[in-house]
Amino acid sequence: MQESDGSPPVIFALASGLSRAAIAVMRLSGKGSGRIVESLCGRLPAPRRASLRGLWNRQGPTPVLLDRALVLWFPGPDSYTGEDSAELHLHAGPAVINAVADALVALGARPAEPGEFSRRAFGNGRLDLMQAEGIADLIDAETEAQRQQALAQVDGAQSRLYQQWADRLRTLLAHQEALIDFPDEELPPEVEQGLLDGLTALHATMAAYLREGAGAERLRRGLVFAIVGEPNVGKSSLLNALAGRDAAIVSARAGTTRDAIETRIVLGDVPVTLVDTAGLRETEDEIEAEGVRRSMFHVKQADCVVQVFTGSTLPPRLEEGGLLVCNKIDQQPAPEGAIGISVLTHAGMDVLQTVLAGKARALTAGRANAPLTRARHRAAIEETAHHIGRALSLAWPEMRGEEMRLAMRALGRLTGVVDVEALLDTVFGQFCIGK
Repeated sequence: MQESDGSPPVIFALASGLSRAAIAVMRLSGKGSGRIVESLCGRLPAPRRASLRGLWNRQGPTPVLLDRALVLWFPGPDSYTGEDSAELHLHAGPAVINAVADALVALGARPAEPGEFSRRAFGNGRLDLMQAEGIADLIDAETEAQRQQALAQVDGAQSRLYQQWADRLRTLLAHQEALIDFPDEELPPEVEQGLLDGLTALHATMAAYLREGAGAERLRRGLVFAIVGEPNVGKSSLLNALAGRDAAIVSARAGTTRDAIETRIVLGDVPVTLVDTAGLRETEDEIEAEGVRRSMFHVKQADCVVQVFTGSTLPPRLEEGGLLVCNKIDQQPAPEGAIGISVLTHAGMDVLQTVLAGKARALTAGRANAPLTRARHRAAIEETAHHIGRALSLAWPEMRGEEMRLAMRALGRLTGVVDVEALLDTVFGQFCIGK
């Protein structure tokens, strides 16, 4: 249902989630929010000041009190969405929430789709696409490092950097257009040389940014550490010890682990998924063989491989880049080049955890300011750099100018300046209801 002037309908959602709590926050946004709030509580409170009001359903012959709630009124454009908005801080009982939701629908509002509040904020210029993605990351942040990374994106660190690149590219494109439009004029030769120097410097900046950005991408999604080794070397016991709980079944029988078992922990303020894999060995058991095949898949996909073994000699087959861990040092010492532990006695576990935490921090290290956090960002910057590289290789001004325009378009997709409609459903669809 739209307002009579054709503006988008009022939307509402429970922003505080459905978990048991004392308070539930119901958000409204859209032209007509003021009319709905007035119907519920008689008159609008002062802007941005909490006011205790009775909420009434006045649709029937006799008004019905729904709840006594704190009501906040945010007139547009000075609101999160840029529209007239309100918040109802309700008692969090399911009956209260349902009754208020029914009253809102009766007054012409509708439940919001996932990410619809933030999409309206984007549409009204309250935030750009990068900031919107940062909000999604902030909601999902598990660790302090992820929180800081997402908050920098919400505050516009990435947007400012990419805007600086766009400004530099726009200036260079203007110089290129001058060379195209005035070929017979006596333009100073340093104009073209300055253009080429500027493109070269911008291309180098983007290439360095891409090289440094892998760590930030890993921090956002979290790491995967695969625990591999032959049967009965203590892989499952190690996973349980690192997780601090019995996540995997431990048995003296070889081949107990047939499929990968995953558990999420935090190492060095980085979320890490530990994967306990099937023991690596030749087997005629069809199910166990499939487990071994899947183990090798996890080895190839993992950010770090923890190769567990026992005995006084290193395994004959070493995983490239793997971390060698010798278990059962309570029975015999670890060989040189391996971290010795005993899951049984906990000997060496502190050292191993310190090494793993350092590995996690090293894998997620990168730019502290404006980090590269998503594959979408990387693809757009790679495309931009590709077109700039093409422009540098072309002598004809018109063709060089076209490549520069394509670079501007690719860069604009990062913040949503151009060509973004195909991206919006994907970006905002990952949000929770009410954000």
